Amino acid sequence: MTALPPGSTIGILGGGQLGRMLALAAARLGFDVVILDPEENSPAGRVAARQIVAAY
Repeated sequence: MTALPPGSTIGILGGGQLGRMLALAAARLGFDVVILDPEENSPAGRVAARQIVAAY
């Protein structure tokens, strides 16, 4: 397995509290985070670089 270099984009399915914690940890490591969640104002979406609002 190859490690992702900082600056890579990570996609997270689900914007709840676990997604928020993962997004914050990934951002501290230098990753861009994109959240996919059906809710516009999800907890993870508030801290991510981008959020895509769509059904799973």
